[in-house]
Amino acid sequence: MKVAFYTLGCKVNQYETNGMIQAFMENGYEIVDFSEKADIYIINTCTVTSISDKKSRQMIRRTKQLNPDAIVVAVGCYAQVAKDKLEEIKDIDLILGISEKTEIVKYVEEEIQNRKPQEHISDVMHQKEFVDFGSVNYTDKNRVAIKVQDGCNQFCTYCIIPYARGRIRSRKIENVKKEVEDLAKKGIKEIVITGIHVASYGKDLKEDVGLIDLLEEINKVDGIERIRLSSLEPTLITEEFVKRLSKLNKICDHFHLSLQSGCDETLKRMNRHYTTADFKKATELLRKTYPNVALTTDVIVGFPGETDKEFNTTYEFLKDINFYKMHIFKYSQRRGTKAEKMSNQVDGKVKEERSKKLIELSDKNEIEQNKKYLNKTLKVLIEELEKGYYKGHTTNYIMVKIKENKENLQNKIVNAKIIDNDGIELIGKLEK
Repeated sequence: MKVAFYTLGCKVNQYETNGMIQAFMENGYEIVDFSEKADIYIINTCTVTSISDKKSRQMIRRTKQLNPDAIVVAVGCYAQVAKDKLEEIKDIDLILGISEKTEIVKYVEEEIQNRKPQEHISDVMHQKEFVDFGSVNYTDKNRVAIKVQDGCNQFCTYCIIPYARGRIRSRKIENVKKEVEDLAKKGIKEIVITGIHVASYGKDLKEDVGLIDLLEEINKVDGIERIRLSSLEPTLITEEFVKRLSKLNKICDHFHLSLQSGCDETLKRMNRHYTTADFKKATELLRKTYPNVALTTDVIVGFPGETDKEFNTTYEFLKDINFYKMHIFKYSQRRGTKAEKMSNQVDGKVKEERSKKLIELSDKNEIEQNKKYLNKTLKVLIEELEKGYYKGHTTNYIMVKIKENKENLQNKIVNAKIIDNDGIELIGKLEK
């Protein structure tokens, strides 16, 4: 039977889709592209914003157009917190929560036998152990995300994810290291350490370990040349952490620090556990340690109660920090969160104007910072061939494209002299 997947959301979801694909392949199923006719369609849903919810529902409805007789499965975060909304969609055959992903083949085969709508959603809030897929080494990329942690204890007032993912649960170091070793044997050169709240790694384990202990073990694995970190809390970036991190030769000098607002009053309403002064100190520490570091972040505009003055404070703070790139999100009301019921909800047009202003700042930063790489030689991991160019990233996550030549550069780390740029992408010339 043919199975097709569609994944929405974060790198954790992408990792879990790879785990589910591997499980189906091991049981004799054929994996096909989502646009093809399949016997089973699996939508790995996301609920981080209302747009994610809408996209999840749209993709579910689209499946019956591809094959009216197919089994349609909704799995993941949106299914976990909004099964009542999914039950309204008549095309769904099977609804599975977060913890059920590792046993998805069993549930799908039960559905094949019974052909009647089913739901299996366990109470993730009471789950205490990390649910492990085992060693996931299926991938169609050469930069691979590895999930080391699940859940979040932060309960930011705007965020539904702790209710979708539960409390923090960390994966054992030996299990992570085994997966990294398996990927290295497949020729993977770069891995991305990811989770729902990576900074909290190890806090639930009996052993006295944290994220830095995990990274020190992974850094020992032969074959892996780059270790990239996904989104981190600024509170993790202490002098001791950075001192130990700087001794690891495979760590990439790109850090995505989650900010959300550059105004302390807004941060308090968001229930973020740091101040702008804390955040700035973390960026200064990273820049002092990594000369070519690229810093990226997330920012929410239009959070309830955000006045023009608060937004302007955020804008000036962002200018001061001078991020390489910023991901800008308009605040989205999430059912079941504290912010949903806050007064002074911001008008949609105001959110749009603020979002546009920050996107313009982000684009300006990226273009300006790219200029400093002209005539310099950078190491680039080639990830894809697109429109006549090999494309890939540097250690500090700068996109570089190199004109296609006779040599196959896929999955190679090459030296590229930067000869031009088209704004957000640098153009390089291959150097031996």
